[in-house]
Amino acid sequence: MGNSSRRSSLDVVGRDLRAPRAAGVAGIAFALLFTASLLLLQRAPALGSTAEEVEAWYLGDSARHLTLVGLYLAPFSGIAFLWFIAVIRHRVGDQEDRFFSTVFTGSGLLFVAMLFAAAAAAGAPLAAVRFQDAPAPSPDVAVLSRALAYTLLYVYAARVAAVFMVVVSTVGRRTRTIPPWLVVAGYAIALVLLLSVSFFKPVVFLFPAWVAAVSLVILVGRGAPDA
Repeated sequence: MGNSSRRSSLDVVGRDLRAPRAAGVAGIAFALLFTASLLLLQRAPALGSTAEEVEAWYLGDSARHLTLVGLYLAPFSGIAFLWFIAVIRHRVGDQEDRFFSTVFTGSGLLFVAMLFAAAAAAGAPLAAVRFQDAPAPSPDVAVLSRALAYTLLYVYAARVAAVFMVVVSTVGRRTRTIPPWLVVAGYAIALVLLLSVSFFKPVVFLFPAWVAAVSLVILVGRGAPDA
């Protein structure tokens, strides 16, 4: 009975030691994969391109292959973010508030859904050409696909990400699991994402940068709650 109890205690300690590191690795992986995917998916014919230029881009090998890589990186970034959500909840532990937990989980899942939808909208024309032998899209279709992807990402995903940051910052401030400077940064970036009304591309990269900062804090063990 004593040996079983000791093994159970060691298992709990092992999980507690591994969880922060897993959160840190998952958050950094999300930041890197999200940034790489977004940069690659943004490689598209410029606005105002002629039908010949659009066709040459979609039928070319180098640009097409790089964009497909970005399309395939998007789901992995979402998976890493889901893992980040799970281990953040583990880090909060018994101090978790049901109200904030609901908004936290819901906003995180909605962000992943919007991310997948935006990546699918951006890569759909290229996937049709590459895998279904469809003809190159017209300039109007290419513009519509890009506009749909930007709307999903900059209008919907950005707002949901802002809600996620507000909740995590609030819980981190109350439980002292996130240092004050990172809490203030989370509120500030969330405000920018909520009030942004344009497709200003660098804005969306603020979110993965903040996630990476939270992950690094977890990895180095700062901001942990008092014993």
